[in-house]
Amino acid sequence: MAVKLETKEKVASAGSVVSSVVSFLGGYQVCHSICIGIIALLSLIGITITTFPLIFLTKVAVPFWIAAVALLAISLVFYFKKKCISRNLIILNAGVIMAGVPFENLQSFRVFFWVIGGGLVLLSIILFIKSNRR
Repeated sequence: MAVKLETKEKVASAGSVVSSVVSFLGGYQVCHSICIGIIALLSLIGITITTFPLIFLTKVAVPFWIAAVALLAISLVFYFKKKCISRNLIILNAGVIMAGVPFENLQSFRVFFWVIGGGLVLLSIILFIKSNRR
């Protein structure tokens, strides 16, 4: 019984990690920063690029974001039914997903999403630090 529960916890944690990783790909600023970093690294070894090497990710940002939301929903189900996922990790993932909303018609609310998402990420970090101090 304990092995089965441990396996479920590992699967749920892996889903939560995948959700977080996939969600950050949806944010344009994150993709832009990664591209700039790649360009800078390549310039150190003498390769010059005049365009963004990861621009193709903007075409798949919405499906990645939707997958992240779906994985977060699955993680929430596991959290409320089994309490086998860290609450702080769920809050962190929700914040990253909120900050990375990729929909064009919602870009006028981008700052709102960044503030709410950043607040959730900050809250999860604070809760994590508090729980480790005990």
